[in-house]
Amino acid sequence: MTDALRRDAHAVGRAARAAWRGPGRERDLAVQSLKAAAAALLAWLVGSVWLGDPMALMASWVALILVQATVYSSLLRAAQQFAAICAGTVLASAALAFTGSTVGALALSIPLLMLLANWPRFGDQGVFGATTALFTLASGAAGASAVGHRVGQAALGAVIGVAVNALVLPPIHLRDVRENLAALAREAGDLLHTVAVDLRETEWNAQSAAGWSSASAHLERRLEALRSARGWSRESLRLTAGPLRGLRRPPAPAPPEEEDERWSRVTGHIRALTRTLAVAADDGRTPLPPDGPALRAYARLLELIGEVCHTESRRLLGADGDTCPDGRTEAAMLRLHQELQDLLRDHAGQGAARTTVLGTLLLQAENVWSETVPAGRRG
Repeated sequence: MTDALRRDAHAVGRAARAAWRGPGRERDLAVQSLKAAAAALLAWLVGSVWLGDPMALMASWVALILVQATVYSSLLRAAQQFAAICAGTVLASAALAFTGSTVGALALSIPLLMLLANWPRFGDQGVFGATTALFTLASGAAGASAVGHRVGQAALGAVIGVAVNALVLPPIHLRDVRENLAALAREAGDLLHTVAVDLRETEWNAQSAAGWSSASAHLERRLEALRSARGWSRESLRLTAGPLRGLRRPPAPAPPEEEDERWSRVTGHIRALTRTLAVAADDGRTPLPPDGPALRAYARLLELIGEVCHTESRRLLGADGDTCPDGRTEAAMLRLHQELQDLLRDHAGQGAARTTVLGTLLLQAENVWSETVPAGRRG
């Protein structure tokens, strides 16, 4: 427990320092959190202090929840939540008038509202119908006047929450796409370097192969994060791209979606590469690993490809400098490729098992190289 708390404290400290240093995901989260708090406070001031409404808590509650990750999602959830709150308020009040007791009204309205919460039109906001019914019945204010106040405050909170999110630093998630894409390229290079070091400097066994497989699975999760960020970036530009261009503050464009597909293919090739290595490391399987010279040449080839991945990561982040492999890197790759081709012919005389593994590994390395360095950007 102590170690877990210490790790959490360190993570919070790192996030706070990152938010303070400059733009990034951590600062975006801090801004959204402060916007939600400001929307709730503003809704309370308008509803309670200026309008003197006893139901002002409803306005603050709705405003707090509706500062969502995008302006479009704020509008959508505002409509869904307002409909759910109206349904909960009206059904609870009707149930209380019909039964004459709070317990009877709860028994009658809550099951219906929980079933209604599953209606797809409510999205994930349907549960607010039931919670609103609970608040309505617990407060004992269920007459026509109270219903009007509660619905009016919900509408006020929805307007304030959406307005704050749309007008105060509207959230744009294009940076998330760029950061996840660059991280995917960087982590792909890290994994290739790790495999290269293990092939050259340590004994190749099932334990090291398991580590490679775990790292390639992490690449798959990073790819999923990239796809999620791409979806958020599309949604964040809905309803906001035009006004931002009108204000002459258009956001810097995210990398094209073709980059996502390219690095998805790279991830798939690396996954296949590590799977082949894991199979060859298994003593109970027929395929055999290549011999020492072939492994060393292959390790150097993976190192070069890993360096290219790191260069691509810096390019995606907009780093200055040359983002194409130089002629020496290209020449070294071609030399290693020819050396491995010669070794592949030598392995053919040692049996099919070693030849199959080396040929498969060489093909997968070529696939990764061709994707990481498109023909138009080669030196």
